[in-house]
Amino acid sequence: MILSNLLLTGSSRPVDIEVATGLIKRVTLHHDDSISAPGELSLSFDDALVFPGLINSHDHLDFNLFPMLGHQTYNNYTVWGKHIHEHYKDEIFKVLMVPPSLREQWGIVKNLLCGVTTVVNHGESMLTKERLINVHEHYQCLHSVKFERGWKRKLNHPFRLNKPVVIHTGEGTDAAAAQEIEELLRWNLLGRKLVGVHGVAMSASQAKKFRAMVWCPESNFFLLNRTADIVELKKETDILFGTDSTLTGNWNIWEHLRLARKTGRLTDMELYRSLNVVPSKVWGTKGGFIVPGYDADLVIADRKGEHHHMDAFFSVDPKDILLVLHQGQIRLFDARCLPQLAGAELRAFSKIYVEGVCKYVQGNVPGLMEKIRNHYPEADFPVRGSL
Repeated sequence: MILSNLLLTGSSRPVDIEVATGLIKRVTLHHDDSISAPGELSLSFDDALVFPGLINSHDHLDFNLFPMLGHQTYNNYTVWGKHIHEHYKDEIFKVLMVPPSLREQWGIVKNLLCGVTTVVNHGESMLTKERLINVHEHYQCLHSVKFERGWKRKLNHPFRLNKPVVIHTGEGTDAAAAQEIEELLRWNLLGRKLVGVHGVAMSASQAKKFRAMVWCPESNFFLLNRTADIVELKKETDILFGTDSTLTGNWNIWEHLRLARKTGRLTDMELYRSLNVVPSKVWGTKGGFIVPGYDADLVIADRKGEHHHMDAFFSVDPKDILLVLHQGQIRLFDARCLPQLAGAELRAFSKIYVEGVCKYVQGNVPGLMEKIRNHYPEADFPVRGSL
């Protein structure tokens, strides 16, 4: 497959990318007379961006049918948890009536629609085996100090030392949230590699003891009206980007990114790298780079108007995405690509509309939405299906 006339993020010189056997084979400067081999699929674009498939380092895939729950500012996640179970019992019950496998599948679709090709799922091992994107589960998941039963024993499990531990920590603005981090560090008796999530109460000295920290600013502002001191934490540990689920944030990761950008706590390049290069190294994946030999996890999107360089990247929305490749396979494409896909096998794709823009997604997405509504008629999807 040849993808031609594309702008790398931050560059003004178009390139062509050759993909073979699921990997990036070659990246060269674009030439108008570039010719692909006979029978090889070739797609040409005009004024489009290409970037590595996004790596969402924190989501709960089975919680993405929930509306945002909560209507006040909380001191910490335990106060929020108690509040929503007291005041939103009906909303929670209705969503949980949907079988977990269907909720997981929608969580995967939600991420794919945004250009995410790898998501780190925080929760139990997934039931869904057929996946359109990478679901990273090669770590030990602990929810938190307060909500994970037997967390001390699990943290110090002698047969899991080769796996990092991912855990919500410091998700609050009070003394209890800060003390929770200290308790976690004090009980890490075997020196496990820790990846913290949220870290709103985390200090720079505490951050030194974490392999990385996942920043979820929209979730933090919604619950706590405050987010982590990333300016200080990034001096001591790697910063990854996450959305959390729709319980506490917008379904669209690009809205999260624009909010993060407005805070100014990471430079544009730091924020960009928190979605690809840095998490690829932390999670040990072969994505995150557009260089030969790496997984062909690629996203191509329209460049809006006169936006250039990083402004163009941060202006992307799901409706702007023209193509998503995962391990060299097309998982999503815009209807505008159809003429160039003549002869390609497209029976496995279904049609949906994102803000009125027609997309084709691998699998029966309208059918999935219908199955979910059979259990949860009030399900509010951000896309419209076409059976």
